Amino acid sequence: MTGRLAGKVAIVTGAGSVGPGWGNGRATAVFFAREGARVVLVDRDAAALDVTAEQVREVGGTPTVLLADVTDPAAAERFVAACVEEYGKLDILVNNVGGSRAGGVAELSLDDWNAQVEINLTSVFLGCKAAVPVMRAGGGGSIVNISSASGLRYTGAAQVAYASAKAAIIQLSRVTAVQYAPDGVRVNTVVPGQLHTPMVAARLAGQRAGGDVELLLRQRQARIPLGFMGDGRDTAHAALFLASDESRFITGTEIVVDGGMTARCD
Repeated sequence: MTGRLAGKVAIVTGAGSVGPGWGNGRATAVFFAREGARVVLVDRDAAALDVTAEQVREVGGTPTVLLADVTDPAAAERFVAACVEEYGKLDILVNNVGGSRAGGVAELSLDDWNAQVEINLTSVFLGCKAAVPVMRAGGGGSIVNISSASGLRYTGAAQVAYASAKAAIIQLSRVTAVQYAPDGVRVNTVVPGQLHTPMVAARLAGQRAGGDVELLLRQRQARIPLGFMGDGRDTAHAALFLASDESRFITGTEIVVDGGMTARCD
């Protein structure tokens, strides 16, 4: 612990996890707390939030836990307002909620398309919409949006809505970064590749490998030049850098965390 976020107040959405291990949101919340931030944990799963909250306490943090569905247009306003009421400010927002559904344009239903855009993209828009006015009034802040390598490349599975929404997050971040840079609000994107997170076993294996988790892990690892899969802690390290003052001159850009996968030409 070096106190990189000492005195900062951070909201992390999707701070729970769908299973044991290091999901992106859980790892980010714990790392932020370990570096001195006061963290507000947001998720719709109370049990998952309880696990994260306990891990935050183990590293010396005192988390605030808020249940919310971030696809609810009023939810972001409520959890940002609750943060300001509790701590008097908001310095950092990490928009982390997301999830994929298989299907190309011919197979995916319109309802599934809309649901994917809502959870992956609209949730980010709503979080930014609620946070930016507070950060502007407070003299600045850092927003970190979590995208996916699927928003950059075809990564081996047809999931057109997810990929489209994750690509849109990158441009949303760039536009927002430039518009509010004069107010000291920085906006950047972390682009994780094929990590070994709890989501793999909980959901993805059923979509892509007939429920065979080990098969899916082998398929994913084969695409990674470094030869191993990272996990949510690798996403959290990137988010921590972008949230900290070490990245004070960085906005409107992306950090790709994928072991070199998207740099490959095959």
